[in-house]
Amino acid sequence: MQRHGYGGTAALRHRYRVAGCVLLAAHLVVVGWLAMRPLTVPWVSAAHLEPFATLRADLALGPWEATRAIVKGLLPFAPLGVLLPWAGGRLDASPLGSLARTVFTSAMLSLVLQVVRGGVVGQVLDLDALLLNVTGVTVTHLAVVPAARARLRRRDHRDERTATGRSAARPPLPLLREEGASQGPTPTIPRVGVAPWSDALPGARS
Repeated sequence: MQRHGYGGTAALRHRYRVAGCVLLAAHLVVVGWLAMRPLTVPWVSAAHLEPFATLRADLALGPWEATRAIVKGLLPFAPLGVLLPWAGGRLDASPLGSLARTVFTSAMLSLVLQVVRGGVVGQVLDLDALLLNVTGVTVTHLAVVPAARARLRRRDHRDERTATGRSAARPPLPLLREEGASQGPTPTIPRVGVAPWSDALPGARS
């Protein structure tokens, strides 16, 4: 059976998921604002739709410029590799399935952002930027999420064993006695003897 959440009580698991959703929304707002800012440039190139064309141009500028451009493409979406599974709240999810869902969702978000920013002044659609965004998400997910989930599962199992041990060590409650036994024996009233009719009638006496 697949468990959801991060251990603890239901309220604690709900708070974890809410915190993940809030951080995810905040990150997307910041990334969207940075990507949609109009830039003042002397000229704007055409959209870069050829794979690795931008990377080859950056590499031609030298190692420092290439490193700066690659890191600039990897970092913006890299936190999504952790925030998306966090907001999902699945503790026992399949590693491959979790990676596929995270990468696909990030790729769709990056594609939408690239298409929209193509209409902003000074911004152009860049296919290599999308590839770098997805690569950053993949690396972050593989580096953090499997190890974090394994640690949380171990803590969850340890808490379950501790709770089970405490329940087994707890002394059993005393059995309630029956209602009749708790009240003691029923008191008996001694019977009063009845005089014969001959003694009760006055005319019957001699």
